[in-house]
Amino acid sequence: MALSFRRQSGSPSTSRRLPRALALFVSVVLPAVVVPEIVLAQANLRSSFPGRRIGGGTRGECSARFLANLVPASSVYSPGAAKLIGLLEGPTASPRPLQLSFAPYRPDAAPVTTGPGVSQRLLPASPASLVLISAPPIKAPTSWESTYRCPEGAAGGELDFVQSASPPAVSLLLPQAEAADQPIQAALQKLQKACGRSLPLAEIAAAFNLGDALGSGWPEQLPVRCL
Repeated sequence: MALSFRRQSGSPSTSRRLPRALALFVSVVLPAVVVPEIVLAQANLRSSFPGRRIGGGTRGECSARFLANLVPASSVYSPGAAKLIGLLEGPTASPRPLQLSFAPYRPDAAPVTTGPGVSQRLLPASPASLVLISAPPIKAPTSWESTYRCPEGAAGGELDFVQSASPPAVSLLLPQAEAADQPIQAALQKLQKACGRSLPLAEIAAAFNLGDALGSGWPEQLPVRCL
């Protein structure tokens, strides 16, 4: 008797289901693996970033002027969908332009000064005020530095170096917002409604927990500048 062998194969319906199952695995399982890594990386940066939200030195009228990035005390912040960031400029008799620098953050490498993701913005000189601007696109951890553009050679000697090398306010902007960012986001969006008007200094200081950092000479009302 001749024996015949028939090849076993999956049914057409089974073969059609396999690509769908694979697509489901890619769309559901793989993001679940990748996203926690991103979240974990941001969490590490939030706890280890060596920033300072208040800049300035201790000598020289320009370099010692108060300047603060309006971010949490950790100096790490995500602007979220509103893309709104703010600064607080202190009182001075000689206002100077304000230089903002944004660059990709590399914890274990030299600061990036040119290339993709690097941008700078020069804001006009102004008296004591609160300044609101739109952040550049934040697609990866981004270092944000703010400093006054102080004159060089104005006083002579050692003071020149102190004025031109004043420590900036340094913050880290992250692409993904967390609960810790919400109070700052809400405060900035509320202040945005007051563009062109003035608000009590005490109200602004309380919103960003800066009351203890303010010295003397501040006006009771601060203008809100939206650029």
